[in-house]
Amino acid sequence: MAGSSTRPAALVTGAASGIGQAAAIALAGHGFDVAINYSSNDAGARATAEQAEAAGASSLVLRYDVADDAAVREMLGEIGARFGKLDALINNAGTTVANEPTDFEGLTPEAWDRVFAVNVRGLWQVTRAALPLLRAAESPAIVNTCSIAGVRPGPQPLPYAASKAAVANLTKTLAGALGPKIRVNAVAPGWLEGEWMQRTLAENYEGLMARRARYTPLKRVATVEDVAETMLSLIVSNHFVTGEIVIIDGGFSSTT
Repeated sequence: MAGSSTRPAALVTGAASGIGQAAAIALAGHGFDVAINYSSNDAGARATAEQAEAAGASSLVLRYDVADDAAVREMLGEIGARFGKLDALINNAGTTVANEPTDFEGLTPEAWDRVFAVNVRGLWQVTRAALPLLRAAESPAIVNTCSIAGVRPGPQPLPYAASKAAVANLTKTLAGALGPKIRVNAVAPGWLEGEWMQRTLAENYEGLMARRARYTPLKRVATVEDVAETMLSLIVSNHFVTGEIVIIDGGFSSTT
C-alpha cells in the first residue's frame, strides 16, 4: 500500500453528524486516525475532523455517495494512499423517507430504491472496496449501523425498516464470509436523542421521548455517545465476537 502509519486507521461513513460523528471522535480519542465520509453536510464533516484532530488524530475528509460504486472505489483509493490499511470500518451512512408505514400510495419506487441503495447496497459496496485495506491490518473489524427497527416491528417507514433488517442479515452473512480474519458485528440503537428522532417525532419529540424513558429499565433513551461506546468496544475488544447484532436501548425491547 502507498500510505503507511504506526497508528490504527478507521473509515466511518456518514460521519458528519449523529452516530457517525460520535464514532469518529471516539475512535480518534482511542488513538485511531480517521477517514470521515459524508455526502452533503460540509460543515458537519469539518466539525468532526476538527474534534478528531483535537483528540490527536490525523483526519481525511471524503465527500462521496456510498450508493455510487465508482465513487466508493475512488474513496478507498484515497484512504489507501493516505493510511495504507484499515483497522476498522464503520458502515453508518444511512437515509430514510418521511412516509408513514401505512402510506402505501405516497411512497414512490424511487424513494424505496434510494433507501436501499444507501443503507444496503452502499454498505456492501464500501465493504467490498475496503477489503484489501482491512486485510492489510492485523486485527480488522467492521461495525454496521442497524436499528431496532431491523430486528423487531415498529412504526418506522417501510423501506427503512426493511433495509435495516437486510443490514442485520448481511452482518451475519459477512461474518461467516470474512472470518477468521475480519470480525463483523452491528449495533441496533433504539430511540435515540437528537435530530433523527426530532425529525421523526416532530412536535411530539419531548413528550414521547420522556414516556419512552419512563418505560426503559435504565430510565433514559440512548445517546449517540452510547452507540459510539459500543462500536468502539466491538472494534478494540470483544475479539471472539462476530456476527452479532447488539441492541442499544437500555433494556426497553427486552422488557416490554
